[in-house]
Amino acid sequence: MVKPFGKVLCAAGSLAVLLAFFWRDTFQPEPDRVVQFAVRKLGGLDYLVLNHIGVSPFQMWGGDVEHTRWLMQVNFFSYVALATAALPTLEENHGSVVVVSSLTGKIPTPFTTSYSATKFALDGFFGSLRHELTMQRRNVSITLCVLGLIDTDAALEKTRGKVFLAASPAAEAALAIIRGGASRLRELFYPWWLQPVHGLWVLLPNPRVLQSFYNYSGP
Repeated sequence: MVKPFGKVLCAAGSLAVLLAFFWRDTFQPEPDRVVQFAVRKLGGLDYLVLNHIGVSPFQMWGGDVEHTRWLMQVNFFSYVALATAALPTLEENHGSVVVVSSLTGKIPTPFTTSYSATKFALDGFFGSLRHELTMQRRNVSITLCVLGLIDTDAALEKTRGKVFLAASPAAEAALAIIRGGASRLRELFYPWWLQPVHGLWVLLPNPRVLQSFYNYSGP
């Protein structure tokens, strides 16, 4: 039986300890901007929800090496470290890992070069891990949540004039993520129409698939 999410508590304070343990590098992003993870109870982990904080994909306009490195730590290595640390406990409780990602990790999109690379890395890592867990008969589900444009202030500001898309409500996105994790879905696309767009891209990987969504006449 899937356990309710109603008692999920934020344990972001423990994140700094985990990051310090896994990363011995002097280049450290700010812990409160790196990742948030929610667990029902730390002593008997049932759910691990991985999500970044404070990073808009439309802040990335090129291949700045230091910025790309920071993004890899924020959007990839922190997810991997936390999931790896939590796996033994999740296995004991037949738990779930819920990874909040983006359509930019499924389809290369303009204005998101570094960000897109980190999200593709997430897809590859957790997709491979899912296969390994299945082969080893370990009862831990992995749900990859593929989100589109969400109506946060930062996202709306950064996409103004660049994207011809209606932003989806953040509250509904959060509810969709919770439902996807509780249902132990393999992948969740929000809003729903992102899935056929991705399917079209797989069949026809051509920029024309995206042209109606982006302002190609802009700078």
